[in-house]
Amino acid sequence: MALHHFHLKADWPGGRNEVGRIESDKLKTEISIPKEMDGPDVGTNPDEMLLGAAATCYIITLAAMVERADLPLQEMDMTSEGQVDVTDGVFTYKKIIHRPRVVLKREADEKDLQKLQRLVEKAEKSCMISRAIAGNVALELDSDVTIAS
Repeated sequence: MALHHFHLKADWPGGRNEVGRIESDKLKTEISIPKEMDGPDVGTNPDEMLLGAAATCYIITLAAMVERADLPLQEMDMTSEGQVDVTDGVFTYKKIIHRPRVVLKREADEKDLQKLQRLVEKAEKSCMISRAIAGNVALELDSDVTIAS
């Protein structure tokens, strides 16, 4: 078994509406509460970072699966949406929706497209971040898979 370690340092100067800073090996940014939650909206925030972790994990997992399946990929991109519910002052991260768009090259056939659709769905269940938040945050896919015309 290989155990990977990741480290992050956070500095926070004071109260709720301050601006802090986080730093890890390659991530260095200011952090604060977003304007939607009546914060100063400087840098990023936990809501964006959770969405970013889920989205990047998903698309990298999908890319690896497409490569291993030797599918003729032309292009791939994605948008993701995080939904946070606020009820009685309690903030709850409710749902993440990934909207991957994957286009196969012209030489692909219907069998390739069906395989791609299975991989799009499998990647969500295989991604480490998706597995980590399962049962706490709903995950939804709205995929667009096609063959180039």
